[in-house]
Amino acid sequence: MSAPRIWDISERIEPETATFPGDNAFSQEWVMQKVHGDSCNVSTIRMSVHVGTHTDAPLHYANGGDDMASVDLQKYIGRCRVIDVELAGTPPLVTAECLTPELLQGAERVLLRTSAEHDHKTFNPDFPSLGGPAAKVLADAGIKLVGIDTPSMDHSTNKELDGHQELYAGGVAILENIDLTGVPAGDYELLALPLRIVGCDSSPVRAILRELS
Repeated sequence: MSAPRIWDISERIEPETATFPGDNAFSQEWVMQKVHGDSCNVSTIRMSVHVGTHTDAPLHYANGGDDMASVDLQKYIGRCRVIDVELAGTPPLVTAECLTPELLQGAERVLLRTSAEHDHKTFNPDFPSLGGPAAKVLADAGIKLVGIDTPSMDHSTNKELDGHQELYAGGVAILENIDLTGVPAGDYELLALPLRIVGCDSSPVRAILRELS
């Protein structure tokens, strides 16, 4: 019997990985290298914790919210559903109407695909986002985690972060910058654990989908 198929839905992290405007891009510095006579290779990295595929802790958008070391890990592991969504408006938002009860029935976690392709090296200032109304539908449906294949649940000009806030009010975990290219819509097992960073607002994750038995 063959092992279940795995889809890696994480962005590659490298100097060319696009960042949100104002964030620190990824960089790497070698502290020790065997080619220079050292006993091993050791490097230091620097980047915003929002570079690449990541999860936001409630502390990111709520004073007094849980930091990254305090989030409920159960939300990041378990059955999930990949959904192709409809968009409307400028900048585009996921429509609340496309998130029907039939589509969400039985779903515990949902990953939203807004585009057929995902380019981790390009920041699109007009990227689609979830927004408040669609976020409320998902929170009211009891969804434990929402992922999206764009940089944020809210557009860069939305300073109220109403998509984040609706998810926070419903206790919903967040994944951003996932790459669903080539992943068929349907149900999978999600594993996307954050790092246990005390006092931090976000964490990179290695997010994968595993084929269900």
